[in-house]
Amino acid sequence: MAQREKCGLLIHQIHNILEKSGNNQLKKKGLTFSQMNVLITLINVPEKKLSFKELEKRLTLAQSTTVGLISRLEQKELVAVSEDKEDKRMKFVEITALGVQYCTDAETEMEQTETELLSSLTENERDAFYLLLRKVNESIQRK
Repeated sequence: MAQREKCGLLIHQIHNILEKSGNNQLKKKGLTFSQMNVLITLINVPEKKLSFKELEKRLTLAQSTTVGLISRLEQKELVAVSEDKEDKRMKFVEITALGVQYCTDAETEMEQTETELLSSLTENERDAFYLLLRKVNESIQRK
């Protein structure tokens, strides 16, 4: 029986290819995949605003990494940072109108990339693939 490749390795390889492709597309706008991930996270919450701590938790990143990403996005005027009126230690990050426009543009590009990625799968295979990805993600999130 032929030995199967480790799924972690396959996931890693797919991630690297997608990240490289995404970074190349985003480079034209002066953004990285990680920076766009911050913007996408913010645009997908009703208030379009999160505390630094909540953003860090949702992105599963270290505090220093999150602060660095927010700082670079703030310099590009894609997000705005504010303090809590009652607790000055608590900071919030909110997506700007320019950040929303970047997300709209990136969404179109991401849809094209995903279409290419899944082009060799039938509709049933795509449905099964999404189902399995969600199951794996849920099991990892529980740890």
